[in-house]
Order: sequence, then structure tokens, then C-alpha cells
Amino acid sequence: MLKIAIADDHAIVRSGIRSIIEQHLGWEVCGEAADGPSALRLAIKEKPDVMVLDVSLPVMNGIAVTRRIQQETPETNVLLFTMHDDDETVSAGLSAGARGYLLKVESREHLEAAISALGANRPYFSPIVTELLLDSVVNDRRKSRLESFTKRELEVAQLISEGNSNKQIARLLSLSVKTIESHRGSAMRKAGVRTAADFVRFAIKQNIVQT
Repeated sequence: MLKIAIADDHAIVRSGIRSIIEQHLGWEVCGEAADGPSALRLAIKEKPDVMVLDVSLPVMNGIAVTRRIQQETPETNVLLFTMHDDDETVSAGLSAGARGYLLKVESREHLEAAISALGANRPYFSPIVTELLLDSVVNDRRKSRLESFTKRELEVAQLISEGNSNKQIARLLSLSVKTIESHRGSAMRKAGVRTAADFVRFAIKQNIVQT
């Protein structure tokens, strides 16, 4: 039996994915999550064979979750299922350890093929993403700045961009304010910005947070 977990902040999307999975003999949904921390807890608890994961999850985005899944339960193959088709998000997702990348504009047949491929430990990419990856190799594009961010810096960056203060972030992540200030400073240096407003613009461009 192929165990599949679903993480998306839209209930209608989770329902649609579940419906497709449940029509396949030998496939089962072992759980659903609506935000990043819940998705990570689900992956650690259930150890699914495949995790269908949205990039734009609240609190902890899909790229940060993917990094943690690779650390905590590397046997789980992550399929990033998203609307984002820009090269920096794709690059950051694959660098985090995703084995598949599929755009939500693709047909259900592509989703079925992606789950089947990852279930057999093979990678799968949306045709559009495949073209982007080939183009990146040919043109030797520079790596996304996000790739230099640590897991904690990505978490702090997302929470800053969502309008949280240092004290609020410290409470959410169970860390000291001083530690948050350190992560915040490091993230801003890596982003190449000096002000909070510039950092929010960087975060939106990098799809750390949605507008």
C-alpha cells in the first residue's frame, strides 16, 4: 500500500487531491495538514511514502518543511505541488530535497503520474519545470539566495514578512528574543537588504510569503 500525505492550506485543494488518490487501488491517504508545522508533524508521525506539499504554507513554508522532512524522515519523497513556476522557487525547492515539482495548472493525469513516480523512488517534474531546469543548466544561472538560508532563518524570514514582531516570533518558535534578532540580522544580510520594508519586498519576490 502506497501511503500518501497531503499538505495545503486550502481545504478544497486537499479534498481534490484526496479524491484522486482514493480512486487508485493500492493508494491511501494517511493524513492531511493545513500549515507547515502540522505538515512536518504528520510526516514524522506517519512516515508517508509520498508527501504532496504546497510551497505557500502558513507559519513554515513548503521549502522549509521539505528541508526538515529530509532530516527527520528521509524515506519520504516530497512532491511540491504549487502555482509558483519561477526558477528561484524551483531551485530552492529542489535544493531542499524535493523529488518532484508539479504546477497546479497541470492535469490530474500529471498529478497521478507524479505520485506514481515518487512512489517508485523516481523523480517527476512538470513539463514547464523540466524546460526551466534545462534552460538553467544551459545558461548556468546563479543559485537562488534562499539556498544560503538556514532552516531557522527561513522560518524567521517568513514570520517577519507576515508582520510578526521579534517578541511574537520568539514566542511562536519557543526561542529567546536575542536569538530571533540574531537570525533576523543574518537573514537580512543574506538577502542583501537593510530595512524591514526591503526585506518584505525580497520575501514576496522569493515567495517566502504571499501577497
